Amino acid sequence: MKVNKLLWPTDLSENAARALPQVQSLTEKYGCEVHVLYVIQELAKHEPWYGEFDQEHLEKISVWQNEQAEKHLNQICDKYLHSCPRYIRHVSSGDPATEILNLIEEENIDMVVMATCGGSGTFPFGSVADKVVKHSPVAVVTIPVCPVKENEAN
Repeated sequence: MKVNKLLWPTDLSENAARALPQVQSLTEKYGCEVHVLYVIQELAKHEPWYGEFDQEHLEKISVWQNEQAEKHLNQICDKYLHSCPRYIRHVSSGDPATEILNLIEEENIDMVVMATCGGSGTFPFGSVADKVVKHSPVAVVTIPVCPVKENEAN
């Protein structure tokens, strides 16, 4: 299997960063291009907290979110992906699983490496990872990052 393009979706959390050793290892092995994706969840789709936001306010928040995402992606890439032959940052808005699947198609990604934590009950995957694994046309490597519960460790 040849990997020319690798996708690492991140929510900018420490858990997501725990997939970086695998991303770095695959990059060293294949010399592949790394695509880093952060998805901003659209505020307009959420319930209003204290009334409705007007369109102007939503646009200001969106600009701010994009600026912050770009800043954090730059920091992560500069710190952890400097040895990669090439990395490309992507910021999009919408449903994270849908945006990951769209980028796989748009960029002809060969493999996805993502951290996962089953945050919703007893499922081994989080909902985003579950959707990506079920619908991805390419290999998806999932890195489990959930802490072991105290009663399970004994």
